[in-house]
Amino acid sequence: MEKFKGKYTVKAVLAALSVPPSTYYRWLAEGLAEMVTAEEEAIIQLCRQTKYRNGHRKIRKLLKKTYGFKLNRNTVQRIMQKHNLQCRVKPKRKWKSQGESVIVAPNLLARDFTAQAPNEKWVTDITYIQYGYTTLYLSTIMDLYNNEIVAYKLYDHQQTPLVVDTVAEALRVRNHPEGVIIHSDQGSVYTSYAYQEFVKKNHLVSSMSRRGNCWDNAVIESFHSSLKSEEFQYVKFNSMTIQAVTGKVEAYLDYYNEERIQEKLGYQTPREFGAMAA
Repeated sequence: MEKFKGKYTVKAVLAALSVPPSTYYRWLAEGLAEMVTAEEEAIIQLCRQTKYRNGHRKIRKLLKKTYGFKLNRNTVQRIMQKHNLQCRVKPKRKWKSQGESVIVAPNLLARDFTAQAPNEKWVTDITYIQYGYTTLYLSTIMDLYNNEIVAYKLYDHQQTPLVVDTVAEALRVRNHPEGVIIHSDQGSVYTSYAYQEFVKKNHLVSSMSRRGNCWDNAVIESFHSSLKSEEFQYVKFNSMTIQAVTGKVEAYLDYYNEERIQEKLGYQTPREFGAMAA
């Protein structure tokens, strides 16, 4: 207000800031706001560093891990609410029916999203990335042992080479393990002869969700939802260059594997948890 009062009226500045006059004058009457504590400042910094992606439970764990502060969960939640630091809630996704199937594998996963060792169960899916001038398609493979994204491909089409190349990359990264269950939905690229033959040739075991049931592959669906809501939350559709979109996807995948703690993993990152099995 001090900065603009010589150029604009108080009423105009308050209107631009969407601040009611009563709130402003009450603040003047009460004087300066209370001092921000060290714990509050640490929470504010953590929320900024993680781009406001985490809720109060994860921030509480990061607060202890990074700064050594031990606060009650409700206290962290109250501080985050006070400073408007709440994370964005992911929108619900509706399942859409796909084309006719060619080869349908049984649902071996059966919603058991746990694994006792790396390379026991992989899940895979494709999602649309519609933030550039051309729609891109992101194919990812996640290891259910530590929820690490093992491999991904970002193409301008969603044809069979997209998923075959993703599997090939996962095999290369993990030194060609055999007997891994790789679970997908019944999309046409996964039920294609080319994909199924590639899976069989490399000694993997295909598993598929039941038709019309997105919950059968909920973990990888949730990951794609998190990517969009956390990394692209302030980005309009078709508003970025392809290079910028690719950069944001790569940055989020690195963040997810290296920095994003998960409750399932004892509030460790996928790479931290995976290192324990090495």
